[in-house]
Amino acid sequence: MKKIGILSDTHGLLRPEVIQTLQGCDAILHGGDINRQEIIDRLEQIAPVYVVRGNNDKEWAEHLPQFLDFELSGLHIFMTHKKKDLPMDISSYDLIVYGHSHRYEQKREGSTYLINPGSCGPRRFKQDITLAVMELEEPDEKIMIRRIDIPHEKKPAVNKDNLQRPEIERVIREIKKGRSVAEISLKLGVDPDLTEEICRLYLTHPGVTADGIMTKMGI
Repeated sequence: MKKIGILSDTHGLLRPEVIQTLQGCDAILHGGDINRQEIIDRLEQIAPVYVVRGNNDKEWAEHLPQFLDFELSGLHIFMTHKKKDLPMDISSYDLIVYGHSHRYEQKREGSTYLINPGSCGPRRFKQDITLAVMELEEPDEKIMIRRIDIPHEKKPAVNKDNLQRPEIERVIREIKKGRSVAEISLKLGVDPDLTEEICRLYLTHPGVTADGIMTKMGI
């Protein structure tokens, strides 16, 4: 049996649960909005990575393609970040992978499987944290796609009254250095939940300032 991991919209966050899920994969497909090269480098330590550029992947990702059209394990695969950029005729493909919406979607049109694995990066609002694993059973190469949900704790709202603009600016500087949420929280002494919310807003709203983050957080 061959195993292929499918994920998208990591936005700079590679969760331990994602790394664990991808162990043993023969290949990994990433649907874009990676945020930084280190994410790809870490995934390549697990398996060969096929990745397309997302709308939030800026100058660092200029070498990444917007579309991929390739053969893998006997499958004809097409990848792009936005669903609207799919070919008009997809009938020649076995698998279509896209992302962008952060919402899991899986369907079949004729013999073509379409999969949006959702987002397994910073959680947006109340959306699920998801990715997918595709398994190919030999000898008939039967395709099975499993949705993987990463649990998230339902926590009470965090008191933001004491959060100030300089703290948010320090968090932003650490994000730019490629630090994880846990590392930033520990280094700066900022509540982990607040740190994750700041990181999510910064990574999913390119160009947002500390003032803009404060507005979005209702501070």
